[in-house]
Amino acid sequence: MCSPPNPPPTTALTCVLRCFPCEPTWAGSPFLHRPPTPPMVRMTRSKTFQAYLPSCHRTYSCIHCRAHLANHDELISKSFQGSQGRAYLFNSVVNVGCGPAEERVLLTGLHAVADIYCENCKTTLGWKYEHAFESSQKYKEGKFIIELAHMIKDNGWD
Repeated sequence: MCSPPNPPPTTALTCVLRCFPCEPTWAGSPFLHRPPTPPMVRMTRSKTFQAYLPSCHRTYSCIHCRAHLANHDELISKSFQGSQGRAYLFNSVVNVGCGPAEERVLLTGLHAVADIYCENCKTTLGWKYEHAFESSQKYKEGKFIIELAHMIKDNGWD
């Protein structure tokens, strides 16, 4: 879950050439000369499926693509500061990927954090606290920061 997927790009031409290997009638074509192909292996393209949070709960979604990000019940604190303004701390999130962890000096001291991004639109949303070096900050380990600039409230906010 924490490393971004990099599937090779598939083009229409690639699909056609996989599905219709060279036939004897095409043998005279200077563009389609290639060695005999091994038996066809059915190729499937992996798809990222979004997790949908229950519609009976208040949720937070990505402001850019509306993918669900977190349930309001997972909110720990609204008193955080991100690089682009206010941010919320969550226990758990969905539909996010994680970059590599790196050490950063934040307002509350040195932390090992990994940037998180929306799996749907790939926008960087905030970060995950991997390790806190100060004992007073240990409660943040394994928790997620999402900046308000990247999320919107959905479902049942009156």
